[in-house]
Amino acid sequence: MSSSPFFDLSGRVALVTGASRGLGQYFGRALAKAGADLIITSRKVDEPLLNFQKEIEALGKKAVPVALDVRDYDSIQAMGAEAIKAYGYIDILVNNAGCNVRKPALDVTWDDWNLVLDTNLRGTFFVAQAIARHMIPRGYGRIVNIGSVTSVFGYAGLTPYTASRGGVRQMTMSLADDWGQHGVTVNCLAPGWFRTEQNKVLYENQEWVEYLKDRIPVKRPGAPNDLDGAVVFLASEESRYITGQTLLVDGGISTGATKATVKK
Repeated sequence: MSSSPFFDLSGRVALVTGASRGLGQYFGRALAKAGADLIITSRKVDEPLLNFQKEIEALGKKAVPVALDVRDYDSIQAMGAEAIKAYGYIDILVNNAGCNVRKPALDVTWDDWNLVLDTNLRGTFFVAQAIARHMIPRGYGRIVNIGSVTSVFGYAGLTPYTASRGGVRQMTMSLADDWGQHGVTVNCLAPGWFRTEQNKVLYENQEWVEYLKDRIPVKRPGAPNDLDGAVVFLASEESRYITGQTLLVDGGISTGATKATVKK
């Protein structure tokens, strides 16, 4: 007797924000390979997003590109309406769009703070709200807010970013409590150290890379495909009894492990 495969997203529609580059594209690929059709967003529907659309279509799935500026309330509402117009419903939201400003805390400006918090925290909330308005009447939804290991750890030079990601973790728990009764789960996927456009300059410093590897129990930074299983799981029916949780995919760095020298 045959049974349906686990983590099958066939027939599902997934919205991935911040999909013009980086981890957003890896999330989109993983969901499409699991069977989902996509709505992909970036601030502009330009060449990177259109190229990604072609890549998803080459996998045999649909991908609808939509402009979205998560710092603009009207843009969020327009994106939600366009996404619903394209498919009629949305099953999955991967709330990935984000930014960072790296500075010592004493050098952070008012505008720096607003840029990061407005993008990573306020934007994440209002995108989730806009999409949940369509999920709740159907009694089904999977919202995956993208956090960070900085949701649970502090790092010098990243104060606005850590504040925003800590806020995403707390917000995820509140939304899970709010919307669980409507069949909508809300979880936070928190990557550890992965090389992206935002942090690639750090990885050009080999001394820093070796220091980082020494702190990670599995002894390497994350590879983007390391997130595939986690995002598909949280987007799938198999995660139906999991909500309000933060799933750290960080190679174990959040254990606080450091290299120990044992004296004999």
